[in-house]
This record gives sequence, C-alpha cells and structure tokens, in this order.
Amino acid sequence: MAKHAKLHVISFGLALGIICAIAIFLTGTLAGIFQKGFPIVNAIAEWYIGYAPTLLGSIIGAMYAFVDGFIGGTLFAWIYNKLQN
Repeated sequence: MAKHAKLHVISFGLALGIICAIAIFLTGTLAGIFQKGFPIVNAIAEWYIGYAPTLLGSIIGAMYAFVDGFIGGTLFAWIYNKLQN
C-alpha cells in the first residue's frame, strides 16, 4: 500500500483559518456595501457576537472565523495524519 504524504498540522490550520476569515470578512463587508445578504449575516451573528454588515463587525467576525478555521483545520490535519499510520 502506498504511503501518503502527511499534512503539516499548524500550516493547514493557518491556511483554513485565513480562508474562513477572508470569507466572513467579505460577506459582512459586501452585505453592508450592497445592502443584500442580511439574513446570512444575521445567522452567522447568532454565533459570532459582534458580527454585523459594517467594517468593524466584519473585522470582529473575521477574528472569530480565523479561530474557528484554525481549530477545525488543525484537528482535521491531525486526524488525517493519524489515519495515515
């Protein structure tokens, strides 16, 4: 059976955290600019306290998303690597 490459756990967590942060930041910022997508922003704000379709709210949401993405990505890479053994 072929051996698969392992994922670098921290790098994968950082990459996913950055992607999640960018997505949440753009969602909030674009909702504020175009005045659309408020139901999505409001749904996310149920979990991310302070998230709103404003610049400050988008920054707050991006920080939450980075932490969530980092934790999720780190756990994913760690589990993936354990399953490769």
